[in-house]
Amino acid sequence: MAREEAERKQAARRKRLQYVGGGLLAVAFVGGAVAVAVLGLSGGGSGEPAQPSEAAATVELPQQATSDLQAAAETAGCEVTSPEIEGATHETREFVPSDFQTNPPTSGNHKPDWYEDGIYAPGGTPDLGMLVHTLEHGRIDVQYKPGTSQADVARLESLLAESEQGYHMLLFENTTGMDAAVAATAWGQSATCPRMNDDVFDVLRTFRSSYIDKGPEAVP
Repeated sequence: MAREEAERKQAARRKRLQYVGGGLLAVAFVGGAVAVAVLGLSGGGSGEPAQPSEAAATVELPQQATSDLQAAAETAGCEVTSPEIEGATHETREFVPSDFQTNPPTSGNHKPDWYEDGIYAPGGTPDLGMLVHTLEHGRIDVQYKPGTSQADVARLESLLAESEQGYHMLLFENTTGMDAAVAATAWGQSATCPRMNDDVFDVLRTFRSSYIDKGPEAVP
């Protein structure tokens, strides 16, 4: 317990230093898509996140029709599951998709460090061990399949913007070869959707409200 507490404090200090030294570079998408901001690479080869842009507010999303997660999933054709917890040990090694029993992962051993909340450009979250750690801290990870259209990515960014500018959420391109078009994960919880459609947003909203800040470790 003492060692993990020391690791958390050390990782938090590194994160603060990264934010002080970083600068945002805004990249605007043409055709009404949302501006996505990214930072330079950090020491681990991972991009720094941006918060939802002001342009995200201009992307119109479907009105929420239900706050029942199972009903929303059935309508959207998504699958909602609660996989068993696979572990929570900190390990300083590289993790690969085969280290986890679910795709995308919902728990398991992971790195001591983690990614900050925000929006990541494709290729900005290559470290799977850091992604799993975000779930342990009560985050909701929303990820989309490579090749997703800019318009759909813009709508997902707008989804983050509607909830306190993406409070305790991450949005990124999937790195595990998942079959789903879009997925949301929390610690021990998963929602995977085979296709993007308007009904998916009810699933993502109700998943967020159900599981945000429900991880075994709370970090502000």
